[in-house]
Amino acid sequence: QVQLVESGGGSVQAGGSLRLSCAASGYTSSSYCMGWFRQAPGEEREGVAAIDSDGSTSYADSVQGRFSISRDGAKKTMFLQMNSLKPEDSAMYYCAAGLYEGLGENLYDYWGQGTQVTVSS
Repeated sequence: QVQLVESGGGSVQAGGSLRLSCAASGYTSSSYCMGWFRQAPGEEREGVAAIDSDGSTSYADSVQGRFSISRDGAKKTMFLQMNSLKPEDSAMYYCAAGLYEGLGENLYDYWGQGTQVTVSS
């Protein structure tokens, strides 16, 4: 059973930074792609960033240049470095894993429980 556990969320003022982590367990394949999604109250969940097994990345336009996704050498932990945070970045952030890289929800088979990010102005 694949499990994903997010951590690192919290409250920060606009312009600040946070680093989210996602620890994966329960699978042995190193070919899994991983992604970060977020959902604010009353809004649909949206893809934020994704990384494939070769390290190729993709970002939503809204976070390009401010967020950076990475994963460790063993590919079992993924990170999202978030800089220059804005109030509109406030949301529950979820990590996900699947066989195909991209920002669409339907590409991912496994999901974490989420970690809350709140950015105050």
